[in-house]
Amino acid sequence: MEKGEYLDCILRSDKTVFSTKDILLLWGESGSNAAKARVNYYARTGKLHRIRKGFYAKDSKYDPFELATKIFTPSYISLETVLSKAGVIFQFYGSVTFIASYLKRDITIEGSWYKYRRMKNDILTNHMGIEMKESYAIATPERAFLDIVYLYKDYHFDNLVPLDWDKVGALLPVYRGNRRMEKKVKEYRELVIQAP
Repeated sequence: MEKGEYLDCILRSDKTVFSTKDILLLWGESGSNAAKARVNYYARTGKLHRIRKGFYAKDSKYDPFELATKIFTPSYISLETVLSKAGVIFQFYGSVTFIASYLKRDITIEGSWYKYRRMKNDILTNHMGIEMKESYAIATPERAFLDIVYLYKDYHFDNLVPLDWDKVGALLPVYRGNRRMEKKVKEYRELVIQAP
């Protein structure tokens, strides 16, 4: 690759967020000191936006969902982030993104909060009810609902009507016969049926 092509290669990409490893793969290089120095130079001179150690963007207008799922992988956008957009919960979380992951962490990056919630690996890696977008994975409302029921014993949902209960039932086996969940899902469904 010629000198000017390194940055162009990043800027032409459809991605908005890059780990150092992503950049080195784009360049077809291993983790050489020269390549890492080139990445640091681009960040220091403002040609790349440094988000946090090891993560860069073309500029400050990167996709926060893409960043959220790149920091810890495997992971997908879920929980309150998905359910507030679907109208199942009414609380607005603004600059908070909830992510299902293999660990529990709360981190702040450039004024936004990323809340990772731990799921068992066999649940986390099951792709049922997960939609693949261009640069990140996101749960359907039904999967996000079940993720919350899995993580929290008594969660208050504002409006369960938008959920497709057939899809909820089809996704329940992802959680490996969790009887507490099955009982709770049945209670929530009965609430919807009884609602006027």
